[in-house]
Amino acid sequence: MRDPAPPRPGAGPARCIVVSACLLGVRCRHDGRDRLDPTLRERAGPGTVLVPVCPEELGGLGTPRPAAELRGGDGLAALDGKARVVDVDGRDVTSAFRRGAERAVAIARALGAKEAWLTERSPSCGTRGTHVDGRLVEGSGVASAALARAGLAVTGIGDPTKRGAPGSAGTEPASGPSPSSP
Repeated sequence: MRDPAPPRPGAGPARCIVVSACLLGVRCRHDGRDRLDPTLRERAGPGTVLVPVCPEELGGLGTPRPAAELRGGDGLAALDGKARVVDVDGRDVTSAFRRGAERAVAIARALGAKEAWLTERSPSCGTRGTHVDGRLVEGSGVASAALARAGLAVTGIGDPTKRGAPGSAGTEPASGPSPSSP
């Protein structure tokens, strides 16, 4: 295998986008499945590096794992200690979600990423819709809130109001530029 060519002088760093790993085909969702969106690489454009992250795995939760939801508020509230994340078995997993969010932010910062494309409806990655107190509500997940707070343009992939569609169905930006813009 040949070594990659050295960067061109003045070329600058590649564009890096932090992406929910499940959208890139990694089987890391709570149920051990993925949400592969085969359009993301093309939409990112040539030379863009898509960096897969699963905040729940980064926080120490295994795959598969019990499904979880936010209680008492969305991801912003969980970051501020005003809400928690509880799995279907009643176990409080807030600290794992917060740890995973912190690690996702650390990865984004280390790589100089300015954008994140995240899976809607997730208690970690949801950007405009997540589960709180047994209902799908407007709001962000824990990692989404942390990445936005860190200054990344966070974009939701998938329809935050519909279940079961692949990541590419109903893709809409939550904030910042759309995934197809440079």
